[in-house]
Amino acid sequence: MKKNIYDILILIFACFLVAFGTYFFLAPCNIAAGGISGAAIIVNSIFPSIPIGLFMMFVEIFLFIIGIIIIGPVFGGKTIFCSFSISGMILVMQKVYPVVKPFSKDTLMQLIFGILICGAGMGIVFNKNASTGGTDIIGKIINKYTKISIGKCVLIPDIIVVTAASIVFGIDKGMYSILGILLNATIIDRVILTLNTYKHVAIISSNGTDIKNYIVDVLDRSATIYYAKGAYKNNDNEVITTVLNRKEFLKLKEYIVKVDDRAFITVNEVNEVLGEGFSSIL
Repeated sequence: MKKNIYDILILIFACFLVAFGTYFFLAPCNIAAGGISGAAIIVNSIFPSIPIGLFMMFVEIFLFIIGIIIIGPVFGGKTIFCSFSISGMILVMQKVYPVVKPFSKDTLMQLIFGILICGAGMGIVFNKNASTGGTDIIGKIINKYTKISIGKCVLIPDIIVVTAASIVFGIDKGMYSILGILLNATIIDRVILTLNTYKHVAIISSNGTDIKNYIVDVLDRSATIYYAKGAYKNNDNEVITTVLNRKEFLKLKEYIVKVDDRAFITVNEVNEVLGEGFSSIL
């Protein structure tokens, strides 16, 4: 229950990032950097009476049904929550700030900051096995069957939106949009990679029993033990190895300092861990 609440709060935060970046940075400059939000900006520029958030809601209803059928109800449920959250947040922003001017006269700066904010939010959402709706669902479906990175998969349908942006807003805006989707794909993959980076830790300590118990009982992680002979003193050593996330590693390091400040520790970063307690191997 506690984990579910935490996941919901994380998704709400990620949705806010996407909504904020879209409405305050991309939309004022007519930068349609892919996705349904980009399509909504195009439609809104042609038909100002159609709100960006409302257009996004209607299109997302259609696409999330496809997502539920192909990817599954868990993904579909999370996607519904995220897509309507983003649309709703943008509608609220439109009510509170109906006229939004660009923060900067430099369109490139608006693009960079908008994509940085949106891409970070989208990366967090994808990492929680959800999507922000719209064309991201198409990207997720492509990812499921091809195993291409999610950032590159999102790039595929975005090309269509960018092409439309070039026609509606002109080649200059189109070029900004192309830069935007390339940057967005890179940021999504980078955020997911960062969130899934773990520490592979090997420990040699005279107080190995306490350290093992701390890993298993307090951190709720498993460990592997093997024995090695030291070349300097020719003595037998117990080597404890485990895989932890960043937060768990910091806790372990603090504990080791307390029980054995002469312990020998080696740490390597791993970008993917599959199996029990981590990502599914399927």
